[in-house]
Amino acid sequence: MNIDRFWNIIESARSSAAVSGMLFDQALVDLLAGRPPQEILEYADQFDEVHDALYRWDVWAAAYLIGGGCSDDSFMDFRAGVIALGRDWYDRTALDPDSLAEHPAVIEAANAHGDEALFYEDVNYAASSAFERLTGNPDAFYQAWAEYRPADEQDSDAVDMGEDFDFDDADEMHRRLPDLARLYLRAGD
Repeated sequence: MNIDRFWNIIESARSSAAVSGMLFDQALVDLLAGRPPQEILEYADQFDEVHDALYRWDVWAAAYLIGGGCSDDSFMDFRAGVIALGRDWYDRTALDPDSLAEHPAVIEAANAHGDEALFYEDVNYAASSAFERLTGNPDAFYQAWAEYRPADEQDSDAVDMGEDFDFDDADEMHRRLPDLARLYLRAGD
């Protein structure tokens, strides 16, 4: 599956969710469950690629500010949430994570002192949920995935996450992510 096809699926699920009032992850599972198993595996492969491309310190720092902290598991959910925003916001975030300070959900969460904006765990499991719906077997996706991407292909080389820095250093956060820091850090933090 090419990148355009992947983003068309995401946008179709976003549109479906908006029209039906259902949650995005449910609309995505519905959409994927209507596809052949091979296409679900191709979607999962492309999802992993775009998800992994956000595995960077600067994106993690943005998640840390927005979430009031961010574990490695939470960072997985945050990256899934960015994907759920669609291609435009994904591309903006990949180019400049500080641009998330302009997203309405981030602004709303900052004003409400909330920490759940953009963290969307269920999006990580859309492909496996769709596979389970098709087969009735909760393990079917993982069995098919092991054949589609053998373990030796799933082990990736070390990823360049960019320059590591201290997320608890307010001055550093203001320097690197000035707009998000203005939203989430109070004077004196």
